[in-house]
Amino acid sequence: MKTLLNPEDPIALAMDTIFKFAFRRFFYPNILWKFMKFFCIGSEGSLKKSIQILNNTITEAQEERNNRNKDETFDDDLLWTFMKKVQVNGHILPSSAIMGTVLDILLAGRDSVATSASWFFWLVMNNPRVEEKIVHEIITVLKKTRGKDKVALWRKDTRMDEINSLVYLHAMLLETLRLYPAVPKIVRYAICDDILPDGTYVPAGSDIILSLYSVGRMKSVWGEDCIEFKPERWLSTDEKRIERHEDGYKFVAFNGGSRICIAKYLTYLEMKSVASAILLRYELSHVPGHQVTSKLSFTIAMNNGLKVNLKRRDLNDFDVIN
Repeated sequence: MKTLLNPEDPIALAMDTIFKFAFRRFFYPNILWKFMKFFCIGSEGSLKKSIQILNNTITEAQEERNNRNKDETFDDDLLWTFMKKVQVNGHILPSSAIMGTVLDILLAGRDSVATSASWFFWLVMNNPRVEEKIVHEIITVLKKTRGKDKVALWRKDTRMDEINSLVYLHAMLLETLRLYPAVPKIVRYAICDDILPDGTYVPAGSDIILSLYSVGRMKSVWGEDCIEFKPERWLSTDEKRIERHEDGYKFVAFNGGSRICIAKYLTYLEMKSVASAILLRYELSHVPGHQVTSKLSFTIAMNNGLKVNLKRRDLNDFDVIN
């Protein structure tokens, strides 16, 4: 699972360019990249052009939906759903606000979701016990919602109520993000003097680097088994509900406070939908000789992607009818 650049797709090219050149800012002195941005030259010039391509695409999509014919429908479209939601709640936002939100979702959600999915399936392949529990949970839910003897119906898209019932799968996702947060570190800039809760003085103008990767592996936060992959740590004793709270500043895969990721629950929805669809249909196994290593980027992406072998899953192994 690796984001591939399609040179014939200007949107894909623009998004890859944005990630590439925005990441370079970490290695340039602030005065240098700000100078290039002011004069719109070099990498900053390319960055601005790429952002404009995405803005134009979103604007066209908005206009298409605003000028739609009565017989057209966008009920299954994320942008159209969002636009209707804004109007229904009475918050009439300007097009620029909608554009900014959609742009954030596109940029923040593309590589981060793909990266999380890669680590998720890698952990599944390395933990057969967990894989079996996930598939068993999916089958159990589908038996209740679609009938135990209607296996053919299970192949259809998972509904929202079914996704919300996948508790162990959700715990698996949380554990994946704890160990492999899509964005391994973030940087914050102190606009004024401040004092951290532990008494550390932070002078104005300081860059604060937060290692989300490290926080997810600290014994003081997660206990002696912090390095161990253990979805059960999130569950109640009977494993029927998520018991460990994921809010606050211990689980920070989606940041926290006023800067929390706006697509947090959308990410859960996407991941659980994709995971349940794939694991219900296929058994995943490693490709011999393929090494999984991370690379330096905005996200904790896999250097060579994730290559897997797929085998059609035999649901009879789970005694689906009984």
